[in-house]
Amino acid sequence: MKKYNVYGVGNALVDLECKITAKFLEEQQVAKGLMTLVNEVTQQRLLKAILHHGYVRKSGGSAANTMVAISQLGGSTYYSCKVAADEFGDFYLADMTKAGVETNLDGQTRQAGTTGKCLVMVSEDSDRTMNTFLGISSELSKRELSPLAIQSSEYVYVEGYLAATQDGFDAMKKTFYIAEEHGVRTSITLSDPSIVQAFRQNFQEVIGTSVDLLFCNEDEAKAYTETSNLMDAREALKIDAKRFVITLGKNGAMIFDGDTFIDIEPFQIKAVDTNGAGDMFAGTFLYGITNGLGYAAAGKLATKAASMVVGQYGPRLTWHQMQKLLK
Repeated sequence: MKKYNVYGVGNALVDLECKITAKFLEEQQVAKGLMTLVNEVTQQRLLKAILHHGYVRKSGGSAANTMVAISQLGGSTYYSCKVAADEFGDFYLADMTKAGVETNLDGQTRQAGTTGKCLVMVSEDSDRTMNTFLGISSELSKRELSPLAIQSSEYVYVEGYLAATQDGFDAMKKTFYIAEEHGVRTSITLSDPSIVQAFRQNFQEVIGTSVDLLFCNEDEAKAYTETSNLMDAREALKIDAKRFVITLGKNGAMIFDGDTFIDIEPFQIKAVDTNGAGDMFAGTFLYGITNGLGYAAAGKLATKAASMVVGQYGPRLTWHQMQKLLK
């Protein structure tokens, strides 16, 4: 039995989540519903503009949220990332440790710089718009990887946002190389439609040859396959991905287990905040398939967890909610 259910690698970002209006986004010239990489000056300007709205601070990053979900369910995880020797970096390490996630940050001498932050703006229609300043996380590279932890895991899970930088993309490829060398299964999330469109060639380079399990939503699937409808996208994905999950929001999920398609019915919930739904789905699904569940059962559990997280503010559930979900 392996020490870790899942080894994750991705950006370390402190999430600053707030409620805003669509008018605010329009006034600030922010693209609604997307993740946009911004510089520090732009992010600071937006932070000043939303001060009267207030925000909640959490350790985040897409793959980090997935690792936390697995840990809350009782799984074991390790996360490779990069934060600076600043107050936000201290907060990030403490928050991940509290969540039960082992990291490469323990005992590491952190560099001077600025820890990355993601401003998560949730509008009245429950849509989430993210403006991200990567800070020192943009320097994430192969140096932050732990080959021993990768070898000691059942699955590796890589955040698609890493495709946006050369060092991050190199870390992605190195993670898959080490995993394959030691018989560890591999998974990736496409992360965001705009990232897929901008770095499609990078994704193609790794998915067809290296990935056992792909996570994406409908828009990301269509962006990757350059198709205009779900049915065409799923058939095109079969060419590149051995197995995949396409989350469909209020319509549930579609899973390809390598042989057949499995439709997962949705759980009805009034959406409040869609931030973190995909991360929660991936974490719960990976927990399921590394703890004895088949794809259908894991998909049902993951869909329930994702519906619960969109029914409240924030990308995570509490420990109590996660344990109740299992029962």
